[in-house]
Amino acid sequence: MAKLTTRAEDYSKWYNELVVKANLAENSGVRGCMVIKPYGYAIWEKLQAELDKRFKETGHQNAYFPLFVPKSLFEAEEKNAEGFAKECAVVTHYRLKNDPDNEGKLMVDPEAKLEEELIVRPTSEAIIWSTYKNWIQSYRDLPILINQWANVVRWEMRTRLFLRTAEFLWQEGHTAHATKQEAEAEAVQMQEVYRDVVEGFMAIPVVKGYKTPSERFAGADETYTIEALMQDGKALQAGTSHFLGQNFAKAFDVKFTTNEGKQEYVWATSWGVSTRLMGALIMTHSDDLGLVLPPKLAPIQVAIVPIYKTAEQLEEIRQVVDKIQSELKAKGITVKFDDDDKTKPGWKFAEYELKGVPVRMAIGPKDLEKGHVEVARRDTLEKQFIALDEVVDRTESLLEEIQENLYQKAFDYRADHTTEVSTWDEFKEVLEAKGGFISALWDGTEETEEAVKDATKATIRCIPQAFEIPTEGVDMFSGKPAKYRVLYAKAY
Repeated sequence: MAKLTTRAEDYSKWYNELVVKANLAENSGVRGCMVIKPYGYAIWEKLQAELDKRFKETGHQNAYFPLFVPKSLFEAEEKNAEGFAKECAVVTHYRLKNDPDNEGKLMVDPEAKLEEELIVRPTSEAIIWSTYKNWIQSYRDLPILINQWANVVRWEMRTRLFLRTAEFLWQEGHTAHATKQEAEAEAVQMQEVYRDVVEGFMAIPVVKGYKTPSERFAGADETYTIEALMQDGKALQAGTSHFLGQNFAKAFDVKFTTNEGKQEYVWATSWGVSTRLMGALIMTHSDDLGLVLPPKLAPIQVAIVPIYKTAEQLEEIRQVVDKIQSELKAKGITVKFDDDDKTKPGWKFAEYELKGVPVRMAIGPKDLEKGHVEVARRDTLEKQFIALDEVVDRTESLLEEIQENLYQKAFDYRADHTTEVSTWDEFKEVLEAKGGFISALWDGTEETEEAVKDATKATIRCIPQAFEIPTEGVDMFSGKPAKYRVLYAKAY
């Protein structure tokens, strides 16, 4: 098995090779689109299931809306339309026919032009709010708490598996409320749901904050975000939740009658995470040997490899493993007993390392004699012998240890790569030499934000909710009085 390019050699190449060699995804016959392979999709399914559970626990229901959005609806909310216009795929015709000038080929039938062009959804606010207009008449119809699991299309020119593709999978929540306070509380609540899942399930520490006006979702009054830091010192937006105010309600004339009999516009939110989180998972934890998966997300949490020479030895091992396997499964732990005789144990060990299986066991005739099993943990690569009568309980606690260790390791990396600066020279020096999050004062102007971005490619990732607005100090770039302390970083 060919070794991966190391992270130190070429981080981007390491990432691309790892996604393909670990059988997570591959490029497809459609330029800019990917095929998510079964192992990669199994990870996504576990994350999806956890998110879906959290959504339902907070009162949301799943629904499904069309893939196509009539152009007139898409244009209704001007900021939203303008924000996504450059990324839209547009359907103009609905039929092909034989090409008379090129036998055996097809051409677009010019007589099958659509009366109105259709946008392939880059996001669903337009089609959903045109639907909500029919659902909402009175305060009794509110709130509406809907989530959709879907695919979207954003026509990206430079793509990378999971991180940026023309089509990707995601969920998008769209809620309608009677009051501003309810809608704002919803947006903040969903940001917290994302934080809890990403930190507690994916073992990725994040910073909660809100976006600057220029970085907000198109059509939002406020965008709340969770920002993660990858091993190469670049930031990745891991999830966003948007307070949309009454912008979409006004665009689609969605009003309700209050209990006092007045007509008012509805208040809205939308929020989403996507398969981009798969990229975050890979880049936060993995190493030069391959994937490192948090146990809570691993499709296979424990792999058991038998070491044997004869069929009789394999049968003896199998009898012992059957008991271990059934007891682990009873605890909700996913186990694979790999007795495939087409590959050797050494190959299997390397394969499970590549695929990030958290715990690997090896057991042979000598282990049976000594009453133990060799256990290797993927996060630290440490090996130990554990007695057969203790291996189930120890494995359960070991999986918990690995989950906690991965989070702590990522947290420590972020702490070591978060630097506070006060001058422009200091900022440029840290960005070049170290990267990571850079904490600095900002004067609150788009001019300064754009100037820093143009000069360094670093953007304001968020205004952290944990930071207080400073009462004194100046912007490191402009020298003007500061309004906020923010986190800058180069980002994916």
